[in-house]
Amino acid sequence: MPFISELTLYPIKSCAGLSLKHATLTRAGLMTEQIYDREWMLVDANGVALTQREHPRMALIVPRLKSETMELRAPGMLQLEIPLGLPDPEAAPALQVQVWEDTVLAYDCDDTTATWFSKFLGVECRLARFHANAKRLTSGKWTNGEQHPTLFSDGYPILVVGTGSLQDLNAKLEQQGRQPLPMNRFRANLVVGDLDAFEEDYTEEFRIGEAVLKPVKPCARCPMPSVDQSTGEFGPDPLDILQSYRAKPEVDGGICFGMNAIVTTGDGIKLSVGDPIEVTLSF
Repeated sequence: MPFISELTLYPIKSCAGLSLKHATLTRAGLMTEQIYDREWMLVDANGVALTQREHPRMALIVPRLKSETMELRAPGMLQLEIPLGLPDPEAAPALQVQVWEDTVLAYDCDDTTATWFSKFLGVECRLARFHANAKRLTSGKWTNGEQHPTLFSDGYPILVVGTGSLQDLNAKLEQQGRQPLPMNRFRANLVVGDLDAFEEDYTEEFRIGEAVLKPVKPCARCPMPSVDQSTGEFGPDPLDILQSYRAKPEVDGGICFGMNAIVTTGDGIKLSVGDPIEVTLSF
C-alpha cells in the first residue's frame, strides 16, 4: 500500500530543507513548530525572489530549528541565528516582495542577516518573512475556481512526488551510463512510497487518515533539478531525458515531474513518515 516515504519542509525558499518524521498539514503547506514551508525568502535589491535557478549556492544554506531560533549554516560562514517569534505586524520594518507574478507584504529581516546572505551568495540581497497581514492565493485556473493559501512557494502549498517516478527516471539515466539522482533534486514536500511511476499524475486524491490532498497541476521543471544539493553546483541535467517523455501539453509543453497539490480536508492534521495513503485514481 502507498505510504508517506518522506516529509520535507523548506523554511527558506530555494535553500536546504528540513527532513521531518512528523509534520502538521495546513492549507498553506507543511508546518512544524509553528514554522511554515517557504515562510522566508531571499530577495534582491528590487524585492524580487532569488532562487537556485540563478544562485545554486543557496542549496548549501542549511537550516536547523532550535527552541527560539532558526540556526543557519553555510560553508565558510559563521552560523547565523534568526528569531522564530513573529515580529509586531504594526511596528516591524516591512517591504513589498515579488514572487513570480505576485507582490506581497513581508517583514524585512535585519541588516546583519542581509549582510550574511549577501556575503555568502556574492550578491546584494535581504531575507524577507511572510507578513502576518499578507495574503497569497493559488491560481483558480487549476482548482475549479477555488483559491487556497500559500506562502512563498512557486504557486501551490504542497508538491507531491512518487518514488516510482524517480526510479523510472534513474533507470533511464543508468541505461545511458549516467549516475542516478536523489529525490532531493526535485524538492518535494511529500514523497509517496510504493506508487507506480507517475501515478501521481492520474490521482484524484491522496487520503491520509482524515486528510485529503488533491493533485491539481503538473509541476513544470526549470533547471533546478540539475543543481547538486550537496555541492551547490550545476551537475548533470536530467531534463534532456525527461524531455523525451515528460513534456505535457496542458502546461504548454513544460517538462513535468511531480504534482502540485492542495489540501481539501484535514487542515491541522498531523502526518508522519510511514502513514498509509489511500490513492483514488482519476480514471
